[in-house]
Amino acid sequence: MALLSPVSSSCLPRLCSQLAAHDAVVDTKSRVCLSSASSHLQRGLIHKCYLDKRESHGFKVLASASVTADVSTAEVAVKSPIVKGDTWSIHKFGGTCVGTAQRIQNVANIVIEDSSERKLVVVSAMSKVTDMMYDLIEKAQSRDDSYEAALDAVFEKHKLTAVNLLDGDELASFLSVLTRDVHNLKAMLRAIYIAGHGTESFSAFVAGHGELWSAQILSAVLRKGGIDCTWMDTRDVLIVTPAGSNQVDPDYEESEQRLDNWLSQNPSKVVVATGFIASTPQNIPTTLKRDGSDFSAAIMGALFRARQVTIWTDVDGVYSADPRKVSEAVVLNTLSYQEAWEMSYFGANVLHPRTIIPVMQYDIPIIIRNIFNLSAPGTKICRAPIIEADVKQDSVAYVKGFATIDNLALVNVEGTGMAGVPGTASAIFAAVKDVGANVIMISQASSEHSVCFAVPEKEVNAVAKALEARFRQALSAGRLSQVAIIPNCSILAAVGQKMASTPGVSATLFNALAKANINIRAIAQGCSEYNITVVVKREDCVRALRAVHSRFYLSKTSIAVGIIGPGLIGATLLNQLRDQAAVLKEKSKTDLRVMGIIGSKKMLLSDTGIDLSNWKELQNEKGEKADLEKFVHHVHGNHFIPNTVLVDCTSSTDVADHYHDWLHTGIHIITPNKKANSGPLDKYLKLRARQRQSFTHYFYEATVGAGLPIMHTLRDLLQTGDKIIKIEGIFSGTLSYIFNSFVDTRAFSEVVMEAKAAGYTEPDPRDDLAGTDVARKVIILARECGLNLELSDIPVQSLVPDPLKETASVDDFMQQLPSYDSDIATKRQAAEDAREVLRYVGVVDVKNQKGVVELQRYKKQHPFAQLSGSDNIIAFTTERYNKQPLIVRGPGAGAEVTAGGVFSDLLRLASNLGAPSC
Repeated sequence: MALLSPVSSSCLPRLCSQLAAHDAVVDTKSRVCLSSASSHLQRGLIHKCYLDKRESHGFKVLASASVTADVSTAEVAVKSPIVKGDTWSIHKFGGTCVGTAQRIQNVANIVIEDSSERKLVVVSAMSKVTDMMYDLIEKAQSRDDSYEAALDAVFEKHKLTAVNLLDGDELASFLSVLTRDVHNLKAMLRAIYIAGHGTESFSAFVAGHGELWSAQILSAVLRKGGIDCTWMDTRDVLIVTPAGSNQVDPDYEESEQRLDNWLSQNPSKVVVATGFIASTPQNIPTTLKRDGSDFSAAIMGALFRARQVTIWTDVDGVYSADPRKVSEAVVLNTLSYQEAWEMSYFGANVLHPRTIIPVMQYDIPIIIRNIFNLSAPGTKICRAPIIEADVKQDSVAYVKGFATIDNLALVNVEGTGMAGVPGTASAIFAAVKDVGANVIMISQASSEHSVCFAVPEKEVNAVAKALEARFRQALSAGRLSQVAIIPNCSILAAVGQKMASTPGVSATLFNALAKANINIRAIAQGCSEYNITVVVKREDCVRALRAVHSRFYLSKTSIAVGIIGPGLIGATLLNQLRDQAAVLKEKSKTDLRVMGIIGSKKMLLSDTGIDLSNWKELQNEKGEKADLEKFVHHVHGNHFIPNTVLVDCTSSTDVADHYHDWLHTGIHIITPNKKANSGPLDKYLKLRARQRQSFTHYFYEATVGAGLPIMHTLRDLLQTGDKIIKIEGIFSGTLSYIFNSFVDTRAFSEVVMEAKAAGYTEPDPRDDLAGTDVARKVIILARECGLNLELSDIPVQSLVPDPLKETASVDDFMQQLPSYDSDIATKRQAAEDAREVLRYVGVVDVKNQKGVVELQRYKKQHPFAQLSGSDNIIAFTTERYNKQPLIVRGPGAGAEVTAGGVFSDLLRLASNLGAPSC
């Protein structure tokens, strides 16, 4: 290759005259002479260097006053058959892939090992180099002298890389070219420094040097490895025309002619081509704009009619969602061209949005692969996607993935005068076009009363002003009511082939968002059947993404769990969660992730989930001072998990008083704590109303009967239309044990002491014997049946002798209790004489709208007389179960069964949030 000569000042007049006609960006009316002259100088310098390089590649460019030399008229020095077609494979390596000398060597190894007969390798600039080149221009325009030092840093980066990879003539040749290029760039940047302005063409020319240098280094490394290889400056081949402020359109016919000429002169089977850069029809250097190397590879794939295009990056393929936001996102094996287009448009940054277009017409597949994980097969993008055999043909199979766009604002143009008026929408979007704003999504009501659309937030103020100016008269006359701006929005798009024609997809999507307490601000679904788009609050975006991703079984149904009260029941629940975690993930795809545990003094928090195998040790070592507000904020504030549940295992009224606010913020609640449902009636009614309004779940199975399905059974009866007449039961495991054991000649105090020693009673047995706990359960059941009763409305027969109610200590109570054994012994004897037994029961008389807690007598044949141990028993007398009540019987006390009831509620919650049944 001919070495470039430094440009001297004697060239300036000729160069200026050559390029004056093409410097479209220069406004001679508004600039001083120095700036205008500098602009011509920049173009002249660019073109001189570019022509020198083209001649060094074997072209003879015809000189004229114009610079529109056509390569098709160039004299071809070498004639050889032009080979294109499926013998060629295209590889594209991004800046990260060629970021260091070692990585460039790895790229060379991949190219060498590819068994394709012919290979075209498209490379980006080394990592961060393009940014460095644009920064040079910014510094020069700002008259910042440090541009020279910054350019020296670019020089050293490439020099060091070449020294590490090359030797001999290859090294000397590259370093000579690099030195001359940098010398010329300094001259050009100096001109910009003087003028304080750089043209767009100049920026493109400077920025493209990173690709030129990386392509030359890689081709030299391949030659060093014994490969017959040459490199291509794609500005000699790829011709594009501007198509807007940030887009270009390839001229395929002209580019194909130039490629044929280039291949005729360079018959190598391995070609290393520059990505990102191209030329205009006037042979002025330009670029494919930011992230355009993928686009380069796809265009080259189409020009070569290649077998496939492989895009090498630093991820394993296209994910079902952004893995930085959804840790359970999966790599998709295949995507259709349309699905990949939709995913890239809505923010999936694995592909440049326009990469798909060139290869579609020739059915050339694109493979996305990870250069750092060669064992991963990647994602194949093709016309006919392969449906994996293990994916069921339901709504899930048609949703391939989800993508988001942040930092948007909604603009809503609304008014009754819009309905039926032709041209309103046209006028709206003409005003938007005039300010150059990009409309991301449009939603219009069928009544034509309002038109809503999303634009980037940085453009919304200009859009609003343009609309207000355009419709000033309509706004004044009242035909339009407002031009409203809704800031801080994000778009969430669900993408999948033909999913819109599959029943249930939209319903599943919206249901998942509702259950995650996400409010939808706008909806759009096109007839192309490839995406459903919703607009949500920016702060809800990640949670919404996680919720829908989980709901479509692309990941587990994840729930952030906060445990309040790691006492006997809470600790048992944590152990049960520990033992079942793996089974739940495998069988029901449910991830119950404990993000926090709080006691009365300490709390343990985690950002990813607490290791339940040693949570007690972690709480002792890493626990911090208990702060309930901070605890709730931490558990609910984790945006990577869409659903939050707080499990209150305490008996605290203070904790229960927070339920209303927690439900209002979208937190689900599960509890065995009876205080909220048996507290003041007005608080209870407000709590239940809030729960219904907030679309949250509030489960409390364990408040009555521990792990027995009492509340669930009652709810099923009511929801299926049965009418409850009476609920009667032995609700206290402690009192059940006491009266099951209070037989023959045993003293009542003796049985109470035995129950206390066995751990059946509360630390103070009077808490059980007073009957208040049973009364709370009666109130809970009564309110569930629709009775608006207060706890004070329930007559309670206390088993604590009146003189002992005020006894100072538990020990004093236990010592004095035998003195009152005779009273209750008399009642037992009277029952036995009648062939009956004593049982302490609670009764909800729905028919008469009352409740009672008392000691009653039952025949020995009655189900209540058949109990043993601490079992509970509940009888439901209803219109359906009138002659023979529905009986629920089983263990009604103990940490294991109570924690089991809470665990059952957790699984019920997961099922409601989308987890499949086992």
